[in-house]
Amino acid sequence: MTARLIIQLAALLGGLGVGIGAFGAHGLRKMLEASGRFETFETAVRYQFYHALALLAIGILYLLRPELRTLGGAAWCWLGGVLLFSGSLYLLCFTGITKLGAVAPIGGLLLIGGWICVLLAARQL
Repeated sequence: MTARLIIQLAALLGGLGVGIGAFGAHGLRKMLEASGRFETFETAVRYQFYHALALLAIGILYLLRPELRTLGGAAWCWLGGVLLFSGSLYLLCFTGITKLGAVAPIGGLLLIGGWICVLLAARQL
């Protein structure tokens, strides 16, 4: 994965996080509160934002230090982690299919894996 692509993905995830978060907070709040899933929705948005910002940071670092190849691995892990973790929580909130909650831990493991990749890259600094 290139630094440019990482930064573009960070911008995409960040922008989508704003849109999804605003839509949930303003347009769907009553429905999400009635179903008891507003906190779950907020968790999904929060983790998406955390990792969008983290992607931006490693994209910039990767631009400056392209030899730190594990940063590309971190980006892939975080992209997959956000899609699986936040994505499954969004789907759970909107569909009520509780089995989707079983996908979230896989996404969580990918998010952790991304941080391990950053740790490995930091050892090369």
